[in-house]
Amino acid sequence: MFELRRLTKRYGNRVVLANLDLEFHAGRATALIGPSGCGKSTLLRLLIGLIQPDTGEVLFDGEPLAPERLAPLRQRMGYVIQQGGLFPHLTARDNLGLMPQHLGWSSKRIQARIAELAELTHFPLDGLERYPQELSGGQNQRVALMRALMLDPEVLLLDEPLGALDPMVRFDLQTELREIFQRLQKTVVLVTHDLGEASYLADEILLMRAGQILQRGRLEAMLQAPADAFVARFIRAQRSHSLESNNADPALAQGDQA
Repeated sequence: MFELRRLTKRYGNRVVLANLDLEFHAGRATALIGPSGCGKSTLLRLLIGLIQPDTGEVLFDGEPLAPERLAPLRQRMGYVIQQGGLFPHLTARDNLGLMPQHLGWSSKRIQARIAELAELTHFPLDGLERYPQELSGGQNQRVALMRALMLDPEVLLLDEPLGALDPMVRFDLQTELREIFQRLQKTVVLVTHDLGEASYLADEILLMRAGQILQRGRLEAMLQAPADAFVARFIRAQRSHSLESNNADPALAQGDQA
């Protein structure tokens, strides 16, 4: 679904992504993880065309993600950021209806789609008439996910969508997100700082450091055969946190003696 060819991105003199060749396959969920500043959020913004590479190119479904082609291609992608990014002066329902209205959908079609997504995300119907500040953090993230899904995109891009939530709400939303990913079978690219969350939600993990891909695959493989010393240290550093939290992945426990 996405292909990156010899892609480099700099901010000033700092190289954030360095000469990447990378593919994301259709219908699979991939989690990007790594230390702060490793380039994972920058990579996600390149995939949706919010920023452009300095060298190389991004292809989406075989088409270059060039600025002049962005508008129609973005309608095939859903994007969720940390804390939702909802318009505070609009109700949840109005936030959801903005893009479909812009594209000329009928009111009947918009309301039918909202009802369908509210059921999918377990969002209360009476919450649709509330403003973002009147909703809980978890409800705001559900609305943000519904907004990303409104046009039934082929791709979901999620940048730390659960990072600002308290542990219990985060646990509930992780469970719901996993069910939604499995049910819809869309291409998903997810940025997270939590290794247990990455393993729970994604088909594969892509571990980054300093703009490079160190290892790609399932958590079990990383536990059994880390690509280098940094991968092993990164997993060890996260293990106790993941085991203590509600989203602990069984593979982390199995690797405790590694």
